[in-house]
Amino acid sequence: MPQSATKRFWEVDFLRGLAVVMMIIYHLLFNLVFFGEYQYDLFSGFWFYFQQVTASLFIFLAGVALTLSYARTAPGITRNTYLRFFRRGLKVFFWGLVITAVTWFFLGEGFVVFGILHFIGLAIILAYPFLKYPVLSLPVAIFCLLTGNYLGNLRFGFSWLLWLGFFPEQFYTVDYFPLLPWFGVFLAGIFFGKRLYPGYRRAFCLPDFSGFPPVRVFAYLGRHSLVTYLLHQPLLLVLLAALGVIELFV
Repeated sequence: MPQSATKRFWEVDFLRGLAVVMMIIYHLLFNLVFFGEYQYDLFSGFWFYFQQVTASLFIFLAGVALTLSYARTAPGITRNTYLRFFRRGLKVFFWGLVITAVTWFFLGEGFVVFGILHFIGLAIILAYPFLKYPVLSLPVAIFCLLTGNYLGNLRFGFSWLLWLGFFPEQFYTVDYFPLLPWFGVFLAGIFFGKRLYPGYRRAFCLPDFSGFPPVRVFAYLGRHSLVTYLLHQPLLLVLLAALGVIELFV
């Protein structure tokens, strides 16, 4: 049966909440290393793959969520539909610019130039044609993943294509999500979202666990993922500093 246009799919919110919790765990460790000089190897081995899985899950689900939002609008697609998605993308990108300004002020070297919010904001805008023609999303996703992984092994003498995936020499940033390869993960979310939730209904059977308290907590975080993302780092830093675990100002 078709779902009500106002009904949410608890499993999508739950998985997005799980990705948020994984992100908080990783950033907790990152803060201990960056500000507290604790010795954790976050750039290889388990924690590197943990971060990659976390980011991939979050971005993939952002693509799935976009297909659900689009399905609630269809079939009455108008020019205003694109403008709505365009404004949503600009809103997320704007918060990415706020992160840029804040990290530039507090960090200086390593500040965020094109992080995950910059990426998701731009991806929402660029993905609109694939919502109308989802058959194209998979081959373009594969192209983005292959090209992005190839570019990731190279360094370039210019910075104006940093956002695309051309990483400059002697450049350092604490958060970097270029279009290549990450737009491929986003498009994969669109491709599978269209098939798993055609016409805003599940194409598979799933027991309803939405009433279980742990599921409700994770789903709540998933429904408010942007706010959680914006607030979690300041709260983590204040908490760790108050406990004397790290020193923010030395």
